Amino acid sequence: MSNEFRMLLRKVGSGPHTSEDLTRLEAEAATRMILLQEATPAQIGAFMIAHRIKRPTGIELAGMLDAYDQLGPKLQPIAAAYPVTVFSIPYDGRSRTAPLLPLTALILVAAGVPVILHGGDRMPTKEGISLIELWNGLGVHWQKLSLDQVQQVLETTLLGFVYLPRHFPLAQGIVPYRDQIGKRPPFSTLELMWSPYAGETHLVSGFVHPPTETMFREAFAMRGVRRFTTVKGLEGSCDLPRDRTAIIGWGQPQAAEATETAFERLHLVPREYGFAGKEISLATAIAEGTAPPDDLITQMQTVLQGKPSEMLQAAIWNGGFYLWRCGACPDLPAGLTMAADLLTQGKAAQILRQIVGEVDAIALGRRSNPSPMSGSMPC
Repeated sequence: MSNEFRMLLRKVGSGPHTSEDLTRLEAEAATRMILLQEATPAQIGAFMIAHRIKRPTGIELAGMLDAYDQLGPKLQPIAAAYPVTVFSIPYDGRSRTAPLLPLTALILVAAGVPVILHGGDRMPTKEGISLIELWNGLGVHWQKLSLDQVQQVLETTLLGFVYLPRHFPLAQGIVPYRDQIGKRPPFSTLELMWSPYAGETHLVSGFVHPPTETMFREAFAMRGVRRFTTVKGLEGSCDLPRDRTAIIGWGQPQAAEATETAFERLHLVPREYGFAGKEISLATAIAEGTAPPDDLITQMQTVLQGKPSEMLQAAIWNGGFYLWRCGACPDLPAGLTMAADLLTQGKAAQILRQIVGEVDAIALGRRSNPSPMSGSMPC
């Protein structure tokens, strides 16, 4: 048993009247001892549920992220026209609405915007469709690659994926506790803010409840994260809704040398741009351990062929917004036009084929002299 951890557990687990918030250093120490399994299973489980009941603070989340930075994987900086956009979404996936992030990522990469995603397999408590399953369905097998090989793919294609079981086994080691306690622990919030990239980033974080966004902003300010986007997205993801107003937070450095961040609130009404519609439902039941529904992958492939569908409209709505937000287009209408062109002209599909070929070649040891691919398209 760790006596040091026991003292930290006492602080957060003393009940609603006497529990205390951890300092940033204490939160970092607690997270480090959890990741390294220096605390006992009983201590780890107790901490997760007590911290959930108490509710984490922005300061505590900053400390937890410090530990992830110390012990977790980091892809190294690459040369690109835009900062790397890191999308952070709930690891326990989607169970009600169709996920769009792989399509959004391909649209951005086709425009020259580098993208990094991260996640694991199906995870408690929702056990919804994970990103890795969707990429597998599209023919991109990230789980076959080492972190160095993911770095190579990022440099040559502008897309990377950090796969928890292989690239961050310390974090994968605490996944069983999620199932055992039956609730999302504070680590689920941390993952919405984590960036496994060592260079300049634009961090996109999805959320459901407004207090979560407040914690994001507090932690970002403490950690010097100046360029970020918060999205009240579908099931807590970064996917913009079409059946309601999209609520977005826009954090941007005030100037190149500024240390402060300007924050703006943006409300996007889909019908004002001709993109109102019902969300695409996952009609097929999602069962633990099963592959994503074949019709979902088929719909994604149809979108990449530019064929009209509700998912195509949703992909253009999301892709257009992020092209604008990432600086590839001067405004939202231009972004929507560009996203539509990248899909209907087959450029996003071409990028996918290149990524599939690159990943397969590297996994089989056939790629020794990588050369960056150019997929950018003027707005």
